[in-house]
Amino acid sequence: VTGGSSGIGKCIAIECYKQGAFITLIARDENKLLQTKKEIEKYSVNDKQVVLCISVDVSKDYEQVENVLKQAQEKLGPVDMLVNCAGTSVTGKFEDIEVNSFERLMAVNYLGSVYPSRAVITTMKERRMGRIVFVSSQAGQLGLFGYTAYSPTKFALRGLAEALQMEVKPYNIYVTVAYPPDTDTPGFAEESKTKPLETKLISETSSVCQAEQVARVIVKDAIQGNFNSSVGSDGYMLSILTSGMSPVTSITEGLQQVVCMGIFRIVGLFYLGSFDSIVRRCMMQREKSESADKNE
Repeated sequence: VTGGSSGIGKCIAIECYKQGAFITLIARDENKLLQTKKEIEKYSVNDKQVVLCISVDVSKDYEQVENVLKQAQEKLGPVDMLVNCAGTSVTGKFEDIEVNSFERLMAVNYLGSVYPSRAVITTMKERRMGRIVFVSSQAGQLGLFGYTAYSPTKFALRGLAEALQMEVKPYNIYVTVAYPPDTDTPGFAEESKTKPLETKLISETSSVCQAEQVARVIVKDAIQGNFNSSVGSDGYMLSILTSGMSPVTSITEGLQQVVCMGIFRIVGLFYLGSFDSIVRRCMMQREKSESADKNE
């Protein structure tokens, strides 16, 4: 599990550990990794289980990522499931976001998933088995105000997942893309400090989920080999609306998409209308405020 020292990544690691898995946690902060290791070990179901910690930046040096994953496989055996959960966020208006933030987010959120996946795929193909999970976001299904740096990196994961799934399916390897909603994590709390008002108001139209709940859904979908993993009714609607040419796990899933697409598009248009209304209202309030300041 990359990004496994906190948030959704940590909860996914706990969920897998509860099911008897051997866990490798990968993150940058060594202290947080060791704290998380102690926390996860409380959930052991047998004496043989191991939690291995590796401190590395998965977005910087591919060879380093490849080497540490080789070491992990030498200690614990081949990777059955890779969960790419390392990620970060920057919010703000397009023109206010530093240009290097666009580069950094693409490195962490996209390349930080490419590198670990690239490092394990050959072994998975040789073994004719494996699961690869990409943790995207609902902001990877639709672009929202304030997420011009973040959304494209999460959209990119879907393109990678679709192309990779087509390559590896004959080898009995299944890819899952998870689209969690706003989730109560340290990263979400940090992001909320700098969110523009418009982004906050749009986010408030749906509830904040607990990381444990999101993790349970992701692990279940990954084990079942589902391509899409979504949480709640909003997540289900978005997964239908944005299904496009995504692979389906069953005929039933495909039929649901066909039947529900038109109805959900109507509902989606109401949502988009309300979002546009929020943006316009905030702009008018800001202009009134600026005008009043000038008059003073």
